[in-house]
Amino acid sequence: MGSDNARPRERLCSEGPGALTERELLAALLGTGVRGMPIDQLSEHIIQKFPDGALFEAGVNELMRIEGLGPARAASLVAALELGRRSPARSFGAGSGEPLRNPLDVWRRLPDIRASERECFAAFDLDAAHRVLDRRIVSIGTLTESLVHPREVFAPALERRAAALLVAHNHPSGDPRPSPEDRAVTRRLAAAGRLLGVPLLDHIIVSAGRWDRVKV
Repeated sequence: MGSDNARPRERLCSEGPGALTERELLAALLGTGVRGMPIDQLSEHIIQKFPDGALFEAGVNELMRIEGLGPARAASLVAALELGRRSPARSFGAGSGEPLRNPLDVWRRLPDIRASERECFAAFDLDAAHRVLDRRIVSIGTLTESLVHPREVFAPALERRAAALLVAHNHPSGDPRPSPEDRAVTRRLAAAGRLLGVPLLDHIIVSAGRWDRVKV
């Protein structure tokens, strides 16, 4: 079983982590499968058992209930997830001093959602020079006006005294062209931004290797 996840690790090295699905990232992290379950099946089993971000809340004992996942591998997985959770700003460019100049800059700062199998909506709080004060995930799930409420998008930006806001989300289908729902959400957020004095600069849609934008 020593090489059953060689492909995800090779792709991670050659294409970067943003090109891998959640299942492939998990396979690269775990290394090998267990008896009767190769690594791709084990990774899929874990994702199905802990859906919608529940894996970030799972403890070592919970993970060890998965047959073949011993304390060492469970602890390694929990440690890796905790490390990612503790350093979102450093990982995604917040406070780096580099402004967001174009959609490609935004695409590069979304490695965690570009190839996600679930739709994730992110917001960038920006200063007057369009430098990133913070980058956060607002919601996970199908994009709707009820799920992406202006209150959830703008409240943290107002607390940080952001001068502007930029939003982005992924299309798991791989096609980043805007949908009618994308346009409706953008119109609502742009109107809220004008009212609150925190203009919405752009809405970028990303996939593993492409991007598009919704005109604000």
